[in-house]
Amino acid sequence: MKVSSTTNTSSTISSFILLGFPCSREGQLLLFGLFSVLYLLTLMGNGSIICAVCWDQRLHTPMYILLANFSFLEIWYVTSTVPNMLANFLSDTKVISFSGCFLQFYFFFSLGSTECFFLAIMAFDRYLAICRPLHYPTIMTGRLCARLVVSCWVLGFFWFLIPIIIISQMSFCGSRIIDHFLCDPGPLLALTCKKAPVVELVFSTLSPLPLIIPFLFIMGSYTLVLRAVLKVPSTAGRRKAFSTCGSHLAVVSLFYGSVMVMYGSPTSEHEAGTQKIVTLFYSVVTPLLNPVIYSLRNKDMKHALKKLLGI
Repeated sequence: MKVSSTTNTSSTISSFILLGFPCSREGQLLLFGLFSVLYLLTLMGNGSIICAVCWDQRLHTPMYILLANFSFLEIWYVTSTVPNMLANFLSDTKVISFSGCFLQFYFFFSLGSTECFFLAIMAFDRYLAICRPLHYPTIMTGRLCARLVVSCWVLGFFWFLIPIIIISQMSFCGSRIIDHFLCDPGPLLALTCKKAPVVELVFSTLSPLPLIIPFLFIMGSYTLVLRAVLKVPSTAGRRKAFSTCGSHLAVVSLFYGSVMVMYGSPTSEHEAGTQKIVTLFYSVVTPLLNPVIYSLRNKDMKHALKKLLGI
């Protein structure tokens, strides 16, 4: 791998170098094959859920419409990182353009924020279904569902827009080398010519909010769900209520568990290897597992997928 370490001034810098996963040429080819398969499986799994929801009339309910949007989001979330990572495995220079780096930065964080908001409204949907079953059809109408979906997308894509534009206007110096497989804010801000404490403070303040606020909302929703379920007299009734939430809780645990290891630990500094592995888990592995979780634990979804595949 050819990596230039020559110093660049802010006027000449036009690209960055993503180190990715440094190893031998054979290792790079092996990783290329592995992540190509994972990427294709992710596209196929989430695409199958979207098709099943679109084609099966029984799944035209708020719960499954939210799930289809979530699967659509997962496709783009993994696409914001994996194609460039695959190209880097085959590249000798590992170069990403300045604009390409900040576009990846923007889409990765915007899609991640949108995912948090979707997980929150999916928890709200389960709360209404279990705690307000008689009022559910009148509260969670098609219009409200559409508004919630649009709000998630709009809020997610506007949350980081201004901070990322401000960071992109800063001057960058040094080696251009980012020891990561994507353009992450920590390594990027470390390459700025001058420290900008105000920008760093704004970004460090805004970044956790799309994680913390939806997480608190999810925990509040499931606290109310748990309290309602424990009042159900029959064991079968409790089991059925828990089964409707099991898939969503598993997805929330996977995503938030890995993200909080990364951004919620007492120390802000992580070894580069740890950063890559944890980021890889919530940005690549979780979108791969989500369709499996939802299809295995949901009878209606399994039936729709079997019908779709002609099984």
